[in-house]
Amino acid sequence: MTFEEIMNNIRNRKYVPIYLLMGEEPWFIDQVSDLLQETVLDEGQKAFNLNIVYGKDLDGTQIDNIARRFPMGAEYNMVVVKEAQSVQKIDNLQYYAQNPLRSTILVLCYKNDTLDKRKKLYKAIEQNGVVLLTKKIYEDQIPRWIEGYLKKKGYHIEPGAAMILTEYLGNDLARVSGEIDKLLITLPAGQIKITPAHIEENSGISKDFNSFELVKALSRKNILKANRIINYLADNQRDNHISLTISSLFYFFGKLLAYQYLEDKSTRSVTASLGINAYFVPDYEHASRLYPKKKVLIIISLLREYDLKSKGFGNVSAEPGDLLKELIFKILH
Repeated sequence: MTFEEIMNNIRNRKYVPIYLLMGEEPWFIDQVSDLLQETVLDEGQKAFNLNIVYGKDLDGTQIDNIARRFPMGAEYNMVVVKEAQSVQKIDNLQYYAQNPLRSTILVLCYKNDTLDKRKKLYKAIEQNGVVLLTKKIYEDQIPRWIEGYLKKKGYHIEPGAAMILTEYLGNDLARVSGEIDKLLITLPAGQIKITPAHIEENSGISKDFNSFELVKALSRKNILKANRIINYLADNQRDNHISLTISSLFYFFGKLLAYQYLEDKSTRSVTASLGINAYFVPDYEHASRLYPKKKVLIIISLLREYDLKSKGFGNVSAEPGDLLKELIFKILH
């Protein structure tokens, strides 16, 4: 069952006795757990029927005992086990999982780890409950995730603004969603679209001097603009670390190389093949005319070289800002 299917079932009050929420992305696990805590019990019922415990404090047998309690003045006894990956002798919970109480909802938050599918406990939960296996979302998928997250809330975001947020926040969904929620609070009444200007005004991220604008300048070989941006980034390394800039450049030139090898370069084909928003297709079309395949391969090699230099390999004294300026010069010439 997918994350969305689980969330929809919970909203429709279609519960199962056991939820095993596990994997690499804690945000999905927290979303399911939080929604269950919001919907299963009324506020007045939680004092006696909501048990939030931590795996490091209990073993499987103790969790079994808590799960077997009957609800008091409510339909369900709810047990949320945080840090379930730390539960000692968790296999002892298999006996409960094989025949769980219908009056109990047991939620196992198994973060940054997975329960062995070969274990009897896993098989019992799979049969009598729901298993959600979460995976990290790759950074190149984050702009689309941001768009979807906002759409569900009734808002929109300009593609450039989504790219700016991705560059500065990465693929930590808790951090990304938290920043978006803060931006929504600051939106003027009646405005439903987040723009680069709104991000700059409310988060301190410059709409003109960032990796996204640098890539745009490079895609058109706008030397003056690229140098202005790189000088700003070089002088503000605390907020614009070289690793973020190199990552953005590698993303763009890697996609550009893939674009150049596409037989069908229609907008629909490009967006589907590269996984990008149609808004950015002209950037790739333009850059493809300015950077031959051979040059793109050289640039990708340069990015790998300067990434290593930024981490101290083959570099004794050059500052990150100087490395950036040198890299951009070699890309443009």
